[in-house]
Amino acid sequence: MRFKRHIELEHGLRQIDIAPLVDVIFQLLIFFMLTSSFIIPSGIRVNLPKAVTSQMVKSRSLEVVVSGENVIYIDSRVVTIQELKSILKGLAAHNQPLLIKADRRAQLGRVVEIWDMARNLGLSQVNIATFQE
Repeated sequence: MRFKRHIELEHGLRQIDIAPLVDVIFQLLIFFMLTSSFIIPSGIRVNLPKAVTSQMVKSRSLEVVVSGENVIYIDSRVVTIQELKSILKGLAAHNQPLLIKADRRAQLGRVVEIWDMARNLGLSQVNIATFQE
């Protein structure tokens, strides 16, 4: 007994249509793109300036991040100057160091303002993070 599809392949159909195969591949691609989980890194992305004479800081310190848009973050939370001042007062009472991570596009005036505020409140150790070459 001969099936109809075998007869078509033997007599007239000499090539295989790949359009359904392409459709299946695109559907699989869309499925995997929609169901895959993308890992988003936490924290604020900061491009640190490069320095040749930088040193590693080994002590645990509070990190103040200044983004390229001059927004101040502490623990991935936006803070105002007044909130930063109250946090730095508590830090000075415990004599802990401060680390300022400023984006290279951040205004120097904002970084100096944070530095001066920390020094006026009695913080003796204020560091600026850099990318070592």
